[in-house]
Formats: sequence, C-alpha cells, structure tokens
Amino acid sequence: MKTRRRARRVTLETLYEYDIAAHQPGEILQHRLRENPMESAGVQFAEQLVMGVIEYQTMMDTLISRYAPEWPLDQMAVIDRNILRMAIFEFLISGETPIKVAINEAVELAKTYGSDSAPRFVNGVLGTLADQIPTLRQEIFAAHPNAVPEPG
Repeated sequence: MKTRRRARRVTLETLYEYDIAAHQPGEILQHRLRENPMESAGVQFAEQLVMGVIEYQTMMDTLISRYAPEWPLDQMAVIDRNILRMAIFEFLISGETPIKVAINEAVELAKTYGSDSAPRFVNGVLGTLADQIPTLRQEIFAAHPNAVPEPG
C-alpha cells in the first residue's frame, strides 16, 4: 500500500477515536503509528492531516452542514464525517493534494470503512464542494488568516 494511502488510513483511525472518545489526538496517532510503522514521509503526512483537520474542524463542519443539509453532523456516521473532513482539508485548505486525488482517496476509504452508501455520499458531498473551490477558499482564508492559500 502506498505511503499516503497508509497515512490516510491511520489518520482516519486517529480522528475516529478522537471524535468518539475525545482522547488526545497526538497520543492516539503515536499509538496508531506504533501499530502501523511507516516511513517518515507518511508519518509527517499523517501528523499534518490530523492536526489540520482538528484545527479547521469547525470551519469544515460548517461547510459539510451547508452542502449536506439532509445529514446533520451529529447524525452522520463518524467515519463519513471524518473522511469528509480529511478530504476537505487536503484539497481545500492545504491545497497540497489535487482535488480528484483527494476525492478518490476519500471514496476508497468510504468503501473500506463506511456503509454501502458511504462512497456515493462522500463522492456527492465532495464533488459539490469541489465545484465551489474559489468561493470557499476565499471564505476560509478570510476567516482563518493563518491558512496558506494554494493558488488556483
């Protein structure tokens, strides 16, 4: 399995535990990395994802609520909500991952960890968000000046 895909899996497991048990994310991640050792690039990517999702969680949850109004966050599956957060962070906030790659990786995580309907749901929400990227980036960077906008 490729490094970033493994890092995303570890990130999802970390965010899931953080979401349901409110354990310290750094401790959860370190525990997961001991169970799933990977090269330093994967560790760094997982750390960036975990900390980025937590830092921007409120803002991303607002976007998810706006673009998936039929699924209130507190009623959404924990896995689905964290897959959405990860992908949104990757393609909208950090801008490090191409949109199509982030969406495809999110759908693959949903296929592995989510319900039968999760891949379609994740793809639909992220596709809708992807259509609004310029507007959403302006909104995010206006509200969170520490973010580093990706050109384009």
